[in-house]
Amino acid sequence: MRIAGIAAESFIDGPGLRYVIFTQGCPHCCKGCQNPETWDYNGGEQMTVSELNRVIKRLAKNNYRGITFSGGEPFLHVEELSQIAKTAHAMNWDIVTYTGYDYEDLISDKDKSPLLYSTDILIDGKYIAELKDMSVPYIGSKNQRIIDVKKSLLANSVVLFIQNSQNTKGNQMI
Repeated sequence: MRIAGIAAESFIDGPGLRYVIFTQGCPHCCKGCQNPETWDYNGGEQMTVSELNRVIKRLAKNNYRGITFSGGEPFLHVEELSQIAKTAHAMNWDIVTYTGYDYEDLISDKDKSPLLYSTDILIDGKYIAELKDMSVPYIGSKNQRIIDVKKSLLANSVVLFIQNSQNTKGNQMI
């Protein structure tokens, strides 16, 4: 799989301390994108799932909450990221996935299901520069949503995620 880069410690790409994998390649090419260097499908570097899983397992004793998949477009790497998510879930970590796709499109696309079902929190929607919004953590524009995937799958409709300030592992519906 092609990787644009890694942030070994992040507090801005989801709740708690996170390991962030930036995937390479993006079909959306949003105007004003924060990571345009990730658009090129041939850019970045090749890394295997095994290599990434080894790094993640070495971090297990640290105070990480989870892994964030960003990009580029993570849903171009469904199989590989789903395998990494299994490793993270086995360590009791959660998965945040950023995508330019809308949840409604992902839920109806069987090819993308493995990664969607492996995701705990989904930030969906293309970045729209005209709707830039820095007031809500984790999103870049007002059209984007922070979705609790597990609750959304159970409810058969979108359930938004809100971090509970009293419990950094918890969330609640709105």
